[in-house]
Amino acid sequence: MNSFVLPHEVHGDGAHQVFAVHGWFADRSAYAAVLPDLDRTAFTYVPVDLRGYGEARDVTGSFTTAEAAADLLALADRLGWARFSVIGHSMGGAVAQRLLALAPDRLRRIVGVSPVPASGMPLSGEQGALFTEAAHKAGNRRVILDFTTGGRRPAAWLDRMVARSLERSDAKAFRAWLDSWAGEDFHTEVAGATVPALAVAGELDPALSPALMRRTWLSWYPHGHLVTLPGAGHYAMDEAPLDLIRVVEDFLRADGEDRAVGADGGDPA
Repeated sequence: MNSFVLPHEVHGDGAHQVFAVHGWFADRSAYAAVLPDLDRTAFTYVPVDLRGYGEARDVTGSFTTAEAAADLLALADRLGWARFSVIGHSMGGAVAQRLLALAPDRLRRIVGVSPVPASGMPLSGEQGALFTEAAHKAGNRRVILDFTTGGRRPAAWLDRMVARSLERSDAKAFRAWLDSWAGEDFHTEVAGATVPALAVAGELDPALSPALMRRTWLSWYPHGHLVTLPGAGHYAMDEAPLDLIRVVEDFLRADGEDRAVGADGGDPA
């Protein structure tokens, strides 16, 4: 397994290098809607497929956020990236925080788009059954998608998202990933980390809501920030792609400004 390389693609050739990590329901195609309008001169974006997804659909592993963080670090080494930023959606947000625990000195900034908190998301009862059985029930995936986007999205979009999820994920890996992102609590390993950290939350997302981000993300990270996207739910890449790009790239660009301030004797953000 040491020779495994996360499947990935490269967009841009900017000096600020950024991983983009998908969530539970998709492979790297989760970022398809934002790719055409990214700033490719300032940034180099590398979306990846985690084990069990996309081109890594048949790759074995433990399917945990910790394993994914180690895979990302190995890919950074392979790409020759000394320091970089990482964007993670939902489950990918938990992976980004695992990477923060693993190698904080390598990270410039982290961005969580509706990120699962490092404390996990314990599920029980009917909710637990809904998520657990989603591994092999398309209807459950559709219910989850509809609920987390406020019940406002077209039926055709919900159907397309379910079809993509089924096509680009392995059912056993999908089920195993749930135990990791929902059940593991590692927030004590990242609380107090000084890497600038942005959480982007959709106003219509009742699960990973702005309120939850205030209780978790903002309470753990001294340089944490929160932006709420009006009219968006859990899938900001699809629901509000241009707004998401503006918020994320403004935050990433501030890294250079922080460095300039620090060089002049001020305090970086």
